[in-house]
Amino acid sequence: MLIRIVRMTFKPEEVDNFLALFEATKEKIRGFEGCCHLELWKDYNEPNIFTTYSHWENEDALNKYRHSELFKAVWANTKSKFADKPVAFSSKKEMEVG
Repeated sequence: MLIRIVRMTFKPEEVDNFLALFEATKEKIRGFEGCCHLELWKDYNEPNIFTTYSHWENEDALNKYRHSELFKAVWANTKSKFADKPVAFSSKKEMEVG
């Protein structure tokens, strides 16, 4: 399982537009082959910072999504709303304490 985290800082005036875009595309992203989980997080203190948290079957599945027409369209629309460069990384769960 690959966990993908993308932290994005938006221009304050673009937050509602981003949220509308996410609402319109979330089911397509979550339904993409290899996507097992999708969440959108909002920063606790900064209302224009959001993070996507997703689980993918493996790196190949994520790469298929990243090279898809869906991703290209969504990402082009999303990045036009940024106030700062996004931070993205992939991880895997090492352990869970619970």
